[in-house]
Amino acid sequence: MSRREVNRVEGGQVIDYGTKVNFTFNGRRMTGRQGDTVASALLANGQRLVTRSFKYGRPRGIVSAGVEEPNAIFQLGAGASQVPNIRGTEQEIYEGLRISSTNGWPSLRLHLMGFVGRLAGRFMPAGFYYKTFLFPAFLWRTYEYFIRQAAGLGRAPKAKDPDSYDKLNHHPDILIVGGGPAGLMAALAAQPSGARIMLVDEGAHLGGSLLHSRQAINGEDGRQWAASTAEQLASAANVTLLGRTTVVGYHDQGFLTGLEKRTDHLNASSPDGRSRQRMHRIRAKQVVLATGAQERPLVFANNDLPGCMQASAISAYRHQYGVVPGQRLVVMTTNDQGYQAALDWQDAGREVVAIVDSRLGAMGRFKAEASARGIRQIESSAVIEAKGRLEVSAAVVAKLSKDKASILGDAEVLKCDTIASSGGWSPVVHLSCHTGRRPVWSAALNCFLADEAGRQGMTTAGAVTGILNLSHALATGFKAAEAALDGLGLPSPAPVSAAVAGEEASGVDSLFLVPHYQPVSRAPKQFVDPQLDVSAADIELAAREGFESIEHIKRYTALGFGTDQGKLSNVNGIAIAARATGRTMAETGTTMFRPNYTPVAFGAIVGRDLADQFAPNRYTAMQPWHEAAGARFEIVGQWQRPWYYPKAGEAMRAALNRECLAVRQQLGILDASTLGKIDIQGPDAREFLGRVYTNGWQKLKVGSCRYGLMCGEDGMVMDDGVTACLGDNHFLMHTSTGGAARVLEWLELWRQTEWPQMRVHFNSVTDHWATATITGPNARKLLTELTDLPISHQDFPFMQWRTGEVAGVPARIFRISFTGELSYEINVQANYGLRLWQALMDKGEQYGITPYGTEAMHLLRAEKGFIIVGQDTDGSVTPEDLGMGWAVNRKKPFSFIGKRGMARADCLREGRKQLVGLLPARKAEVLPEGGQLVWDKRQAVPMDMVGHVTSSYYSPTLRRGFALALVKDGRNRMGQTIYVPGVGGTSRATITEPIFYDPAGERQNVE
Repeated sequence: MSRREVNRVEGGQVIDYGTKVNFTFNGRRMTGRQGDTVASALLANGQRLVTRSFKYGRPRGIVSAGVEEPNAIFQLGAGASQVPNIRGTEQEIYEGLRISSTNGWPSLRLHLMGFVGRLAGRFMPAGFYYKTFLFPAFLWRTYEYFIRQAAGLGRAPKAKDPDSYDKLNHHPDILIVGGGPAGLMAALAAQPSGARIMLVDEGAHLGGSLLHSRQAINGEDGRQWAASTAEQLASAANVTLLGRTTVVGYHDQGFLTGLEKRTDHLNASSPDGRSRQRMHRIRAKQVVLATGAQERPLVFANNDLPGCMQASAISAYRHQYGVVPGQRLVVMTTNDQGYQAALDWQDAGREVVAIVDSRLGAMGRFKAEASARGIRQIESSAVIEAKGRLEVSAAVVAKLSKDKASILGDAEVLKCDTIASSGGWSPVVHLSCHTGRRPVWSAALNCFLADEAGRQGMTTAGAVTGILNLSHALATGFKAAEAALDGLGLPSPAPVSAAVAGEEASGVDSLFLVPHYQPVSRAPKQFVDPQLDVSAADIELAAREGFESIEHIKRYTALGFGTDQGKLSNVNGIAIAARATGRTMAETGTTMFRPNYTPVAFGAIVGRDLADQFAPNRYTAMQPWHEAAGARFEIVGQWQRPWYYPKAGEAMRAALNRECLAVRQQLGILDASTLGKIDIQGPDAREFLGRVYTNGWQKLKVGSCRYGLMCGEDGMVMDDGVTACLGDNHFLMHTSTGGAARVLEWLELWRQTEWPQMRVHFNSVTDHWATATITGPNARKLLTELTDLPISHQDFPFMQWRTGEVAGVPARIFRISFTGELSYEINVQANYGLRLWQALMDKGEQYGITPYGTEAMHLLRAEKGFIIVGQDTDGSVTPEDLGMGWAVNRKKPFSFIGKRGMARADCLREGRKQLVGLLPARKAEVLPEGGQLVWDKRQAVPMDMVGHVTSSYYSPTLRRGFALALVKDGRNRMGQTIYVPGVGGTSRATITEPIFYDPAGERQNVE
């Protein structure tokens, strides 16, 4: 062994002793072996102090060997590839790995907050920040700065993540979560059925507890049985094995999510072409939870010192990694499992000082073996305190009273450097809670169990059932396979031989908080949640201050708030809270576990759905022409829309004026392809439209169009647009560009959930059609040259549509207008869009055709007082507020969506904000959009805001600035003066009607 690896011994099952791996910890070079985790490699190198605590700056060491680890949270790597808050018990080492502590300044040994914690620790109990930082108010920002500096663990990289992530969908018949003995048996039994089986385990090696077990199955070493079973399953065509994969969420209808760390164990960045992590989206017909159990460490004074560990972690490090993290061991246990740690420690040639058992007269195979080896055993006792400064130097042992609530006699001090404790086991029931069912307390088993009542398609097996017995794990694994196959309608599996010998064991003591000579509030800190420095005294304080619900106690103390989510601390904390409030464990209950089971990187959640693949840029068929014409673009609803078309040396304002004047005086052309188009068909289409729109649709004739307002259930306008009747049961709904997806979702929501009996269907056809809108006095002249359709006002009146050919292309033509001018919207199949556009431009040159963009479109519609939903509305505006009561039919036989919302007293009260126009006192001025409006410009701050500017432009047609605004009781204040306070001064404006141009609508109806 390397001289640096002072704690490395022979016998590690999952490491390659022949392959050394160099890595650094806080800049110090160390050596590990291939297959080591960061935690096992650090312990092998004798590094026990790994971080400082969050609140008090206390020294902390490695506690566990699994995902429940609360302390060994590190910063991995540097630069763009660095990852914060990596759990050292999960992360495997690789050549060149750089690991650093998340807390500890200027160093781990000389941590500044450690001195503060020792001096001021007693003045910082749970909830102290709620009481301490109230006064004086002028220091709040200072308090916030220092609290934020102290908060958090790792540091998120600021550079762009260079790695890639992806997702994969699966549809197995049976999903088995957990690759321990129960999970392996379930897969082994179900495999011959031919059902599609997926087995997922968070470890790099299957086997679970068998990887550090001393038991045999069918006379074969448990580790060998696990390896041969995994090999057999891997060779089966109907079985998929996923290692290094944690199922992090269990959702409705058998949908589970699993995070696979594919290359985290290989390098700081994933190799080219290979994702670093993968999110598996699994839809399973049957689910077997074989998630095992996690050992609860005991709560005693100074139990957070480096060297205090789980008893099971001692065995795991010894058998899996060939690491024994110390020289002299004291074991404290309430059950037989704790004895194995002592035996494994002694097998490695290290000294076992004593096994301290809280029980009296316990019997069992491990206890008998310990006696035969001459290991000292102290019964009916406990370690009440750990001694040491930066790590354990001794254990204080004392006799316990019969009820385990007090100490009898004098204590004994045992010199040691490691204290391994086992306070029982907590089944990993987290996934079973994700769909809403709380765990159920079992007094007989001294743990919380999954509530399986009514949970169809889910079965539990193994230690998650609360019984830590290998033969029971194998038996329940077989029964779980049987239940899953039965749920699939498949025959029961053939029996599988799995004999286990020598499993007699004694009961488990109910001990959660080890007593001390001093009361809890005065004793050295007894930590329940070491990651967030939550002590037993904090929980009792919360109870004294009136917090009785375990959910409230959790939030007041921060119990279980950390990255470990209370995996080790939850049950101990509940027990202490139950005692403090005089209730039983069942009455106290537990907090709810929610996804994700372990932290998941945002990259893994997003996968490849980012940048252009998440929000792809959408282009109309005319995009090449727009680019060649020098258009400037803006993104609207993911579409690249021409914003304006500047000529050489032309500023935006000049281009905008030119485009608007062309529309008003000659002819403009707009690419309107992006407007949402939803094809609606079915016998109930008319009725459905009448329910989702505020106006009526039963009498709309084929060939006609109608403007409609769509409201939410609260009566507020959410979208608008023109819908055309294409047939008796066929309509084409136009929506705003940005609202197309939202409106389609809204329609589907109501049809599927509220009116499923209605025979109507929707399809988005926005991409199917390219639309060129020609508008202006010369629009009819241009269209006449490109179509044989009769298009006079008499033949083709306003708010009608026709089919025919335009420039030799089959087209739908809508005579509707968003500018107030004579307009035609020409729709052709999208592949012909560019051809149509070019033909219109060529023929329209003689009529002064000018392309205009979205900015000119907005200005032109504002001159006419036409609203844009989301700009002139803000989710609190009804049709009446907009002066559009004419679009609401309250006499329809079926109530439309929003009708009852509009009838609320608040929607009918006087003084609501109403849509009005504003004319600035200075004609050239453009009021700021979003600017707040007041009646009295001299009023002291805070001023009474009576509205805001929604749209504001300079009109070359009106030769002045103008605006639309929402103003309280605005329609009753025509002609009054209103003010817009701003940083550069206060603007004055006059309230007017919101229609500034052609109020009679003569130009759009021109003959």
